[in-house]
Amino acid sequence: MGIYRIGIDVGGTNTDAVILDEDFNVIGETKTPTTEDVSSGIYKAMKEVINSSNVPLSDIKYAMLGTTHATNAIVERKRLNSIAIIRLGAPATLAVKPLIGVPDDLREKLGKYVYIVQGGHEFDGREIMPLDEQELYRIAEEMKGQVDSVAITSVFSPVSRSHEERAAEIIKEVLGEELPVSLSCEIGSVGLLERENATILNASVVNVAKTTINGFVNALREEGIHDARVFLGQNDGTLMSVDYALKYPILTVACGPTNSLRGASYLSGHDNAIVVDVGGTTTDVGVLVSSFPRESSLAVEIGGARTNFRMPDLVSVGLGGGTIVRIQENGEFTIGPDSVGYRLTEKALVFGGDTLTTTDVVVALGKAEIGDSEKVRHLDQALLESIYAEMTSMVELAVDRMKTSADPVPVILVGGGSILVPATLEGASEVIRPKNHGVANAIGSAIAQVSGQVERVFSLDELGREKTLELAKQMAVNEAVEAGADPNTCDIVDIEDVPLAYLPGNATRVRVKAAGELAR
Repeated sequence: MGIYRIGIDVGGTNTDAVILDEDFNVIGETKTPTTEDVSSGIYKAMKEVINSSNVPLSDIKYAMLGTTHATNAIVERKRLNSIAIIRLGAPATLAVKPLIGVPDDLREKLGKYVYIVQGGHEFDGREIMPLDEQELYRIAEEMKGQVDSVAITSVFSPVSRSHEERAAEIIKEVLGEELPVSLSCEIGSVGLLERENATILNASVVNVAKTTINGFVNALREEGIHDARVFLGQNDGTLMSVDYALKYPILTVACGPTNSLRGASYLSGHDNAIVVDVGGTTTDVGVLVSSFPRESSLAVEIGGARTNFRMPDLVSVGLGGGTIVRIQENGEFTIGPDSVGYRLTEKALVFGGDTLTTTDVVVALGKAEIGDSEKVRHLDQALLESIYAEMTSMVELAVDRMKTSADPVPVILVGGGSILVPATLEGASEVIRPKNHGVANAIGSAIAQVSGQVERVFSLDELGREKTLELAKQMAVNEAVEAGADPNTCDIVDIEDVPLAYLPGNATRVRVKAAGELAR
């Protein structure tokens, strides 16, 4: 009896699925077009990969899903929860209201119930004002039957979380334990407005996460897989359990590119490299550091809202297998940024369509065999060569932007569209196109470890530096175990501590991340 795992990753163009054995060998792989509703594409990919691999269904013990459901819901402003936003910070934070700087259509959708309540802490952990519990009880009564998710943010909650936790207790006491409550101290880092936005977005996609997870579990059951433990990909290249994903669905945002990075690392055997993931719509370029994606240090916008929770450091370029190439009468041309996306097989010239795409360019130049090359024979070769040179330089520029020095570095090519990229690139010490590169994202989701991260401001005066770091490491390991990791395999994969010179008590912001294998 073997132990097998299914990995599925949803991209903008294709949904990929793989089945791996316990040594992470690929037993089956498939690609199907991503569907409008996302879910039916997932089910189709799952069905196909199960049928093609002939693995006993009872031996499939793990199922991993990397999904764009939450991102799409925020970007499209659809299927969002009806939420209440509670900020604990009066009278100190009344000048800037919640949702400031968020696009109007999103504010309209999410900003019906907004409250600023007395409470919050100073940067050194002293109370600004005692928490106004009576007001919270009143708000909870007012929200009854109106909202199905609540976002609570308190000033400097990464230093002291007591007000947020007490507010959550009151809300649940009145509205029931089942009500999802998102606390900012568990989601974002220091910086009130961005942390608040991240918490609001998290609260708004709880239903989407629930529907996605239930749909995935039901689809597995329909295929006859009853014993598999289900995990979702999160945006640092690791996994989280279903319960954890229901609490923090926002962490699934941008998990697709990070799955590709992890898959690229595994398939190529390189821990430090630049990964170029060419899909149907975009090319994402990221950096592997010790086999994990490098994190962005900037505030990241999601659907137009500035947030500050951890995200991968990526550059996206509008170049993919379905990118539309337009040639003008004077012989000039433009590449993208729009794409035929998942309709490539009906729109591209090589498939009998009427749209010139980047795929047609590489087929016409004899660099790939896809569709019917006769259908692009009439194209002007010299013009195609200059289009191809421009496509290559788009990728080289993106790689250059991600490098931290001028030295050449290994570049790993993955994704179904990587046929667009030549075997040598300016600035690359070598270009590696590993076996199974087309489904690196699904492999990344299947092989992923489980992680936990803690980011808090500690006062070193209390315990001293060594003991404080030990405590933070233990907290990160506990987070990883809660998310589904085996405690015996947990390692600290990243640690940073930044002294906050302007704070008393020798305050230091500590961020620790632990990762471990799935608990069996």
